[in-house]
Amino acid sequence: MIRLTLLAASALVFAGCASQPMMMKPYDQAMLPATVQVPAGNKVAMETVGVGEITYECRAKQGMAGHEWVFVGPDAKLMDRGGKQVGRYFGPPATWENMDGSKVTATQVAVAPAAAGSIPLQLVKANPAMGSGMMTGTTYIQRVATQGGVAPSAPCADAQIGKKQIVKYQADYIFYRAM
Repeated sequence: MIRLTLLAASALVFAGCASQPMMMKPYDQAMLPATVQVPAGNKVAMETVGVGEITYECRAKQGMAGHEWVFVGPDAKLMDRGGKQVGRYFGPPATWENMDGSKVTATQVAVAPAAAGSIPLQLVKANPAMGSGMMTGTTYIQRVATQGGVAPSAPCADAQIGKKQIVKYQADYIFYRAM
């Protein structure tokens, strides 16, 4: 009888676990637009959360009438999932630097729309790392789970030319290496 009770209890526990939704990572490739998916043959080497600011400047539109807020550059702390700072992200040029001194720049491959009010998802191909450390061997960097960071909604006209505005943002930066 005890054996049957234990068997039934075990079955209930397993059934309960099976009915729980699987926790998807924000960079689960199947859940991302194809344009920003990392090519096969790469694996996650480091997960970070970038928390910081993006600077925009009011400028005349290139080759047409009017004005627009133009992306100047980011300045963010890169935190691990436990909240400890492991590096920073700044630019231009876009540079990811680890606390060990290694750093990498990259070339944009693709972007995809994110939620309203958030900067796009992004995939970049890393250039060879400078210095040795965590950034060594990085092949791709993916920006996902973006919050905020879009150009200001404040007016950008003749009176604002040259003025800068800073907006807060957050995004997960996932670093990949070849398998």
